[in-house]
Amino acid sequence: MVNRLELPAGFRWGVSTASYQIEGAVAEDGRGRSVWDVFAERPGAVKDGHTGRVACDHYHRYGEDVALMRELGLDGYRFSVAWPRVVPEGSGVVNAAGLDFYDRLVDELLEAGITPLPTLFHWDLPQALEERGGWLERDTAYRFAEYAEIVADRLGDRVSAWITLNEPFVHMVYGYALGIHAPGRTLMLDSLPVAHHQLLGHGLAASVLRERGREVLIANNLTPVQPASADPADVAAAEAYDALHNRLFTDPLLLGRYPDLSAYGVGEDLDGCVREGDLELVSGPGLDGLGVNFYNPTRISAPAEPGLPFAESPIEGVPRTAFGWPVVPDGLRELLVGLRERYGAALPPIVITENGCSVADEVAPDGTVDDRFRIDYLAGHLDAVAHAVAEGVDVRGYYTWSLLDNYEWAEGFSQRFGLVHVDFETQRRTPKASYAWYRDLIAAHRARHGG
Repeated sequence: MVNRLELPAGFRWGVSTASYQIEGAVAEDGRGRSVWDVFAERPGAVKDGHTGRVACDHYHRYGEDVALMRELGLDGYRFSVAWPRVVPEGSGVVNAAGLDFYDRLVDELLEAGITPLPTLFHWDLPQALEERGGWLERDTAYRFAEYAEIVADRLGDRVSAWITLNEPFVHMVYGYALGIHAPGRTLMLDSLPVAHHQLLGHGLAASVLRERGREVLIANNLTPVQPASADPADVAAAEAYDALHNRLFTDPLLLGRYPDLSAYGVGEDLDGCVREGDLELVSGPGLDGLGVNFYNPTRISAPAEPGLPFAESPIEGVPRTAFGWPVVPDGLRELLVGLRERYGAALPPIVITENGCSVADEVAPDGTVDDRFRIDYLAGHLDAVAHAVAEGVDVRGYYTWSLLDNYEWAEGFSQRFGLVHVDFETQRRTPKASYAWYRDLIAAHRARHGG
């Protein structure tokens, strides 16, 4: 499907992972405890009691994994740095062994011709900071900037572009509002300070990176929001949900202000969280790129009962992933075009920093993994990206989620997103059919453009 429209020359191909989901080695070489270490030990918190103690053992097997990336012919690899591996208590003493690991990883990537794209925070907050309030506390934003400076000073001579945060919306809602993820708080709308403090942390870290001449991105989970009907109540509910999921984390970055959250009974200063000068720090000199993580659109209706000003409605008549998420590739085109229409000249170049699907993959007796469903998913979404580019959206690259089957947060090891199958007992890696498809797609694109 991708070949119906051409992606531009120079389009960058990559894969994404996250530290707690693949590294393992949670108690080795001076790493501190993270909120996920603690949460995963809570009875019933994670499916089947799984933890990330070993995960994909990437900490010890990163050379093997980089070799898999080299074979794919990737331009870039988006990974995350584990804050507690570098600064075990969240502030103070720096763990040299933790920095050494990422130093080796970056060198291995560069030797393979792959550009590293590190994410500084992908949800694994040092537990010591959580015990002082976590992202509910403004101070965490300043500790994040200190950590960013430490990592940038060690790796910045070889890493030119950085992602500050991954999916601040998901971390706020799942971690602090609903308690589905670490740290497992159930504060509902009282979790809104987490939004501002994460964005403040982004702004402070961005200043650190800019002082060193580095490019700055942020990766947001975004979704096109569709009202369930033309009824004004459904339309108003969809607008309220869009403000919370999308605009709460893009308007401050791109427009220097928060959206209208009056549907939630919250004022423009998020009820006192926003201080003078904060939004100037958040928006700063602008982003060099907006990372877009996309999985599916969202259908919203008016709530049947008092409470939140929206209710989610199922999207019917479409395929679903093993996670149960609806597969609507054109939703990605709709999202990208909608971002350009909403933000205009304020919208920086876009990079798709996550897109992929969970499939109930199994290794066949002949040693192969035929994941045709994933191939169709990726092809459909890349076709949607190509259509958005044809409509004038500046999309510079695509990083699929994920290189490896991994620890899928509260679902443990039950959901497989990888191009490479991982046997979590033996750690054997088996490239799937989608791995070969992606490799061939990248090679064909380069051949067409003389790359």
